[in-house]
Amino acid sequence: MSQVFYHNNIKAVRETISSLEKQITRNSFLRLAIMIGGGILVFQLFKTNNIFLVVGTIIGIILLFAYLVFRHSKIERKLQEAKVFLQINENEIKMIEEHQNMYANGSEFEDPKHPYTGDLDVFGQHSLFEKINRCATKDGISSLASWLLKASQREDILARQSASAELSQDPEHLQLFQTKMLFNLGSKVNLRTYIQSYFHDKSMAFGNAFMRLYVPIAPWIFLAGILVSLFVYNIASYLIALAIVHLLWTMSQGGKVSQFSNKIDKIGVSLIAFADAIKLMEDRNYQSELNKELQAQLQLKDGDKKLSSVIRELGQLIDKLDARNNMLVGAILNMLFLWDFKQVMAINKWKDNYQDTIISGFDAISTYEALISLAILCYNFPEWIQPEIKEDFLADKLNAKDVNHPLIDAEKAVANDYRAEDHQIALITGSNMAGKSTFLRTVGINAVLAYAGGVVCAREFSIPIYELVTYMRIKDSLNESTSTFKAELDRMKFILERVEQIPASYFLIDEMLRGTNSVDKYLGSKAIIKKLIGLNGKGMLATHDLQLAEMSKDYPNALKNYHFDIQVQGSEMLFDYKLKDGPCTIFNASLLLKGIGVVVENEN
Repeated sequence: MSQVFYHNNIKAVRETISSLEKQITRNSFLRLAIMIGGGILVFQLFKTNNIFLVVGTIIGIILLFAYLVFRHSKIERKLQEAKVFLQINENEIKMIEEHQNMYANGSEFEDPKHPYTGDLDVFGQHSLFEKINRCATKDGISSLASWLLKASQREDILARQSASAELSQDPEHLQLFQTKMLFNLGSKVNLRTYIQSYFHDKSMAFGNAFMRLYVPIAPWIFLAGILVSLFVYNIASYLIALAIVHLLWTMSQGGKVSQFSNKIDKIGVSLIAFADAIKLMEDRNYQSELNKELQAQLQLKDGDKKLSSVIRELGQLIDKLDARNNMLVGAILNMLFLWDFKQVMAINKWKDNYQDTIISGFDAISTYEALISLAILCYNFPEWIQPEIKEDFLADKLNAKDVNHPLIDAEKAVANDYRAEDHQIALITGSNMAGKSTFLRTVGINAVLAYAGGVVCAREFSIPIYELVTYMRIKDSLNESTSTFKAELDRMKFILERVEQIPASYFLIDEMLRGTNSVDKYLGSKAIIKKLIGLNGKGMLATHDLQLAEMSKDYPNALKNYHFDIQVQGSEMLFDYKLKDGPCTIFNASLLLKGIGVVVENEN
């Protein structure tokens, strides 16, 4: 269903882009025709010696040309927005079909020492974050990442579930919001930080008491002088002298104005786009409490203006200041209106009135972007479900039905069921490549999704709020002079300490003590399992060591055996990747070695 929606949008917007490009071409030719035709017409009118007709025609041509320039800019903006909309829809198709996302993959949050993110592919290439993220701002990216880095409070999770579910019902809104925010994508400037820095930069103060009094009335002085010259007495020479004084005055302050302009003029267009995104939030009628709270953060204290209009006002002021970059236009504006002073003082006045309010807008937008990301995940995968978040990690247990790994294609994935109601620790044995590690990661990554407030890849999924910790991809470190076995010991020490100190811990351990001999591996693993049981630990352990399955006889209430096995048909091995009760009895190492020409002999 979602793919049909995106493909329809792509088709429609391509037609729109083609139409707009044709309009721009026609408009360009029309401007050229007016310049050439207007020049010829004015030349012919000079022969009439009718100065009023000539002046009137020139003014008319200028106004018509100015209208076409304005129209061209308007069509150009529509074209750029249409291209962004196309880019967003094409990105969704690429994500669904090719798993390629133009948004950030969160690689900056990768941390091998984090309790679980490295083992569960939460950040980086082909990660959970890459699959979810639709945040264009750095603050939005940080908000979404924080939800995946640590389990949230239950009330926060439920609020996000409700808010993202509501947003997922309106995919047009999701895409329009993305379109307005995409200007941030890849930007090295954090708009919020940049604005906040500007607000607190004392060197950006400008103007004195005389400026504040004189600058607003300067245009009226000129208007009065023109009227006097026309109807009373010609004082044009005085007006010209005043204009020169104005120009010299603005030139003398040019360095300070340039410093001010260089710091702020880069973000004018960005602020207008940001205002458009906020307006989308202001104009909606939300039902979920979290969306209502974010909308309330956008309300100004006085209530007379909306935040979107206030931010747009700042963007427009910055754009007006940019007129000084055209030397001829800037000179004329400064002669008549003291334009540079007027705009800089207006921006500072805006800052004094609204600097506290705009920051709350950035906070709301960053959270909303993260919710949009969860909502798009929900819309793109309607077969996924909202997990049930249990209240008591001591009494409640993890239960899953038809749970799959969210990063494995649906046609390749094999769903499994798991219920932890009658045990603390699941001991999963099985042959190589049978699916043990993938199952542990499947449970872990869906738990991360659930704790963030997102939908999960399952038909049923209920879980209390655990503190996840994993032991899977243990690597040596040349920089730290650490062997694989030492790295394993360090990680296991970390897990045991967390289980002891944090009762809500839930561990996922894949093949302990791989860096030592088989005897030490068995004895060490057995001792660790006993320690975990003694600490009342909860979690899953995957192992090749079938002897460890015997421990369930000594700890029937704490330990339960599961396995993944293979079916052998002749010389061929078939994997069904299904989790089954009890210990594994079929191992495949000898068969795998036989496949590469190595025969393993039985020793009696």
